[in-house]
Amino acid sequence: MSRRLRRRYEAEMANHPIEIKNILPLMDVIFALLTFFVISSLFLNRTEGLPVSLPKAQSGTMQKTPARATISINEQAEVFLNKQKIDITEVSDRVKQLLDPDQELIVVLNADRTVQHGDVVQIMDQLRQIPRVKMAIATKNN
Repeated sequence: MSRRLRRRYEAEMANHPIEIKNILPLMDVIFALLTFFVISSLFLNRTEGLPVSLPKAQSGTMQKTPARATISINEQAEVFLNKQKIDITEVSDRVKQLLDPDQELIVVLNADRTVQHGDVVQIMDQLRQIPRVKMAIATKNN
């Protein structure tokens, strides 16, 4: 019985050879992904300028980013400083309250296009007279 089973098994194996899966395309994809991640990680550590060893300093301080404030003027010529309604004559005093002693302040001026030109100029004039205040006028793209 054993011989008969063996012959039968050998006959079936002759008709159905063992299939070997081709993994070369899979290896190509894995190698391409590995190459991509290695090269992209090299660019993550890139710094501007030449690579140098920086000296240490005990008196060094971190550079502060300037604070921001927004002055808005709506169509009724109402003035708002950081969404709080104020009088147009209070702009200078209220902006001075926002200033830190050693930090700049950037004030973004949002004025409705229907507002009188004189109102905008009055606010700009008040802002120009405050030291350490920079002004930007907000506009909309076409």
